Amino acid sequence: MTFRNGLASLLRPEDSVLVLIDHQPYQLTNLNSHEPQMVVNNATALAKAAKAFNVPTILTSVIAERGGFIFPQITDVFAGQEVIDRTFINTWEDPKVVDAVRATGRKQLVIAGLWTEICVAMPVIQALGEGWDVTVITDASGAVSVEAHQVAIQRMIAAGANMMTWLALAAEWQRDWARVDTAAALTEVLQQHAAGSGIAYLWEQQLLNTPVPANAG
Repeated sequence: MTFRNGLASLLRPEDSVLVLIDHQPYQLTNLNSHEPQMVVNNATALAKAAKAFNVPTILTSVIAERGGFIFPQITDVFAGQEVIDRTFINTWEDPKVVDAVRATGRKQLVIAGLWTEICVAMPVIQALGEGWDVTVITDASGAVSVEAHQVAIQRMIAAGANMMTWLALAAEWQRDWARVDTAAALTEVLQQHAAGSGIAYLWEQQLLNTPVPANAG
């Protein structure tokens, strides 16, 4: 088994490409591994983080005329970008998606989608077999049950995939708060989507900007 360790194994925005798979209404209706609203929030945060770091992002759906369009929270982040609509259940069997990924020249493949056990697991396992460095964003994905999600994660780990959450990925892309070009954009994403951390930051700013009351005469 090849262990994923060392500085070079960490994800870098200049080497990453993100594929968001089937974040559609049909899949959401039978999402039971997570609270659905949380998955929408996390997938949107992931999309916004990718944009903040200029990470190329491929959006893909499956038979959108029946399964519904990709959530507008995601497509609004990439206004006007084409969504690749497939018939293949396994995204990695669709040459349009694979060609779009290869065209970026990036080697660190980041994937999230619905459902974990099908639409995420299949392309991840195939891409791993083709030599890609694959990371799955588990909290921007979801399955029809907790068991299905967990078993899929175990299966992908056994195949060599790396597992992360969206916030961990964003922090790894940032790596250093001195990188001011992306720090402000990332902070905006945290405010909007990182719940307690975002609210705590806003509270901190409020306190720092609150004048000290003058003593009563």
